[in-house]
Amino acid sequence: MTHASYPALRLRRTRAAAWTRALHAENRLHPSDLIWPLFVTEGQGEEEPISSLPGVSRWSVDGIVARAREARDAGIPCLALFPNTQADRRSDDGEEALNPDNLMCRAIRAIKDAVPDIGILTDVALDPYTAHGQDGLLDEQGYVINDATIDVLIGQSLNQAAAGADIIAPSDMMDGRVGAIREALEEEGHANVQIMAYAAKYASAFYGPFRDAVGSSGLLKGDKKSYQMDPANSEEALREVALDLAEGADSVMVKPGLPYLDIIARVKDRFEVPVFAYQVSGEYAMIEAAVAAGVGNRDALVLETLLAFKRAGCSGVLTYHALHAARLLGA
Repeated sequence: MTHASYPALRLRRTRAAAWTRALHAENRLHPSDLIWPLFVTEGQGEEEPISSLPGVSRWSVDGIVARAREARDAGIPCLALFPNTQADRRSDDGEEALNPDNLMCRAIRAIKDAVPDIGILTDVALDPYTAHGQDGLLDEQGYVINDATIDVLIGQSLNQAAAGADIIAPSDMMDGRVGAIREALEEEGHANVQIMAYAAKYASAFYGPFRDAVGSSGLLKGDKKSYQMDPANSEEALREVALDLAEGADSVMVKPGLPYLDIIARVKDRFEVPVFAYQVSGEYAMIEAAVAAGVGNRDALVLETLLAFKRAGCSGVLTYHALHAARLLGA
């Protein structure tokens, strides 16, 4: 294309006033772009602040219901739930994931009873339930077994779907699990339950506060590099996304967020499907640390980072700043 040159073309003309900047904005944020991750704990009337995530708490089921009402009122369409399973309910085989009355299922049912018009996304992986903190079952050498883990993930998915989950989000990174879960959901009459695959989930240093929140950081033996992706790789991410879509994923996720904007953009350009990002706990904690140090403005940092996800091609973002951002956007 041929364009005029300066001074006939002055790109600052359309940036000269607020009204014209709004008119020419290529991307916009809205509360409906946000998914709010929440941590559930046992008890009644409980709030447990998470020291590594300033401003974020674990809530007992009644508190989670109150948060769901706040989300609905702020225009947030969906919550992502993560349980802090008690130590005495953790085991090497993650059996508590299959309990129809576990913490996650009780929270799902309570939200659906009180706030039926909000969506619920549930994490499918065994790390909140295992005594060793890994996302799957281990062999004698401590290696996470793929196919046997999938069998448990299928049961976990059906358990959550029966409780009322709207979106099953497998975060375990086992090969073939999306197709197996999709087939099981169809067979059990859950045809309308979506699958949002953690398709490109990297073995990242940004997950530390999350592991504190779900109680697995002190339990984890070794690392997760044999199943989560190498941060050096991008072509592999496209292969992972292609496999998950072929197996029946309705949408895909890239995790973490800001360090992987290039992956988000490549996935969107290649596949033209709904792409989500998880602005993970370490990203949230860095923003809060900058604010606490007086070197950044929370409102500006939150909105700018979220807009970056939209610009890269995201349909939506999972972020611990969801309620704050939604209220800013709705003001």
